[in-house]
Amino acid sequence: MRYLPKSPADRQQMLQAIGCKSIDDLFAPIPAEYRLNRDLTVPRQMAESEIIDFFWDCAEKNAAGYAVFLGAGAYHHYRPVVIDSLISRGEFFTAYTPYQAEIAQGTLQAIFEFQTMICELTGMDVANASMYDGSTGAAEALLMAVRITGRRGAVVARSVHPEYREVIRTYTQHQDLPITEFSYLENGRVNMDELERKITPETAVVLIQSPNFFGTIEDVAAVAELAHKKGALLAVCIAEALSLGIVKPPAEADIVSMESQSFGVPLGYGGPYAGVLATKEKYVRQIPGRLVGETRDRNGKRGFVLTLSTREQHIRREKATSNICTNQALIATMATIYMAIYGREGLRELAVQNLAKASYAATEFSKKGKILFQGAPHFNEFVVQTAKDPYEINHRLLEKKMIGGFPLKKFYPELGNAALWCCTELNTKEQIDIAVLAAGQ
Repeated sequence: MRYLPKSPADRQQMLQAIGCKSIDDLFAPIPAEYRLNRDLTVPRQMAESEIIDFFWDCAEKNAAGYAVFLGAGAYHHYRPVVIDSLISRGEFFTAYTPYQAEIAQGTLQAIFEFQTMICELTGMDVANASMYDGSTGAAEALLMAVRITGRRGAVVARSVHPEYREVIRTYTQHQDLPITEFSYLENGRVNMDELERKITPETAVVLIQSPNFFGTIEDVAAVAELAHKKGALLAVCIAEALSLGIVKPPAEADIVSMESQSFGVPLGYGGPYAGVLATKEKYVRQIPGRLVGETRDRNGKRGFVLTLSTREQHIRREKATSNICTNQALIATMATIYMAIYGREGLRELAVQNLAKASYAATEFSKKGKILFQGAPHFNEFVVQTAKDPYEINHRLLEKKMIGGFPLKKFYPELGNAALWCCTELNTKEQIDIAVLAAGQ
């Protein structure tokens, strides 16, 4: 009864309620030649103990224990074990939409804490309860800017994650929102001269990423000054959230979109993750998705409720900020627990470790290949151009139980045999030395 909740008596009662004597009567309108009159050809049922053994056997076929040098928007960081212990609590793990605030205070408070921490990290005034992921957050940031400015255009840097740009094109293709891209310089930063030429009186927003897809940290203040001078907003997306442990927050931006996967969320074959959208207080009514606010009940006790709900299920469709009616509550709770565990000093220490290991790796790789985009600061990612094809190098590394960098040829053919490498706190000096040796063979 655990997996088949309808007993024969339950089925008979349902048949009687609709005026049928049997299952055959229910399916009588379907011609006989289209009905299956035999049992399904499937293996016999398993006992629960057999099912557990089956999945353990499957798990043993997975490749485990590999050193990871792959970043590019999804990062291999250590996850404190307490995260899974806490999110497995019933009030978090089984919670759905917390409209009934009286019985959802735990979930609502966790989301409120998430919003508060995100504001402190990003330098923004308000944050929503999370988006689906970083890419959809970036797309929603552009649509939000259009609503604020009344303009109908966006200028997007080519150094923004290429898959984020694909999602943006999907979002905007029927929104009458033309997307113009602009290039990057030899140091990896955005081309300010080209950007200035491409901002028009119809440009609602400029979108950049920092650290960008090449790992380069942008001059956010300079880009913001240029965008604002032209009457456009600046949106900044961040794929590597841990960078904010040491990198100055993009406080000059008008909207910040961030992927929070680095904060205790497992890689999980690409998801589910939790995006972030934060903005200035004056734009709060244009932020999409869900927002949790703090209030007091009639007895003066602190409480939490959903607030400013300008979603399509609540107001007229043409007035809605989006059709996003939920948030990644469980994943956002993971990120909240992670940030609470490490705190300000812990996040900074982790960021310093990432920076130091990437710096060491880039120095060593420079002896075997060419480090691209030098002359601007980086965090934990850098681009190496090698004589050999990066796919060949990665295949060699797999034999050593290592996952190499991300080949850039697919999205940036002009860079040739270049790959994006990432180092986190989980990479050891020994692993880095082996990867460098393999790249130079």
